[in-house]
Amino acid sequence: MLQGIAFYLLATVAVLGGLMVVTAKNPVHSVLWLILAFFSSAGLFVLLGAEFLAMLLVVVYVGAVAVLFLFVVMMLDVDFVRLREGYARYLPLAAIVAGILLAEMIMISLAVVSGGAAADAAGPVAATADMSNVEAIGRVLYTDYVYIFQAAGIVLLIAMIGAIVLTLRHKPNIKRQNVARQVGRDAKTAMEVKSVTTGAGVTPEDLV
Repeated sequence: MLQGIAFYLLATVAVLGGLMVVTAKNPVHSVLWLILAFFSSAGLFVLLGAEFLAMLLVVVYVGAVAVLFLFVVMMLDVDFVRLREGYARYLPLAAIVAGILLAEMIMISLAVVSGGAAADAAGPVAATADMSNVEAIGRVLYTDYVYIFQAAGIVLLIAMIGAIVLTLRHKPNIKRQNVARQVGRDAKTAMEVKSVTTGAGVTPEDLV
């Protein structure tokens, strides 16, 4: 009884949060509604016994992705009014895509409820009473798919380096550290003796 109430409550909040993400006029409010939808979805995963997916939603999506969205939205001067132009023109295409996604989710739900996909979804290592789903996922990920996992990490690393290289801009007239020049300097380049007249003091021209 309590699980049913929690399921319908979290599902209702998740659906309403998703609708508010795409209908809110303020982009900051959209990001906040997105965080609420993520938290509600994480609660649904906990009810289903998928603690690993719930942890991913909270730690990765809420803790990193959603916060990054909020940072970008607040820092960039984006004309969201102009971006929303032509909303009605793309509404039929969006309705078709939403219908296809809804049909796919219904088909998957019916397959899971009927038990036809239970054996295939279990995979080579299934969670048991003595093994949580997090441990089962870890065993499969670091044994059968360890090379694919490492390859995905390398691809993400290359993408990160490429993004840094593409966005790096060197502005002129800005002093930068030259380590090789600092290490290889000698006494002639490290210091300079100035002849200052006694009692005249030091002027800014003497320091140049």
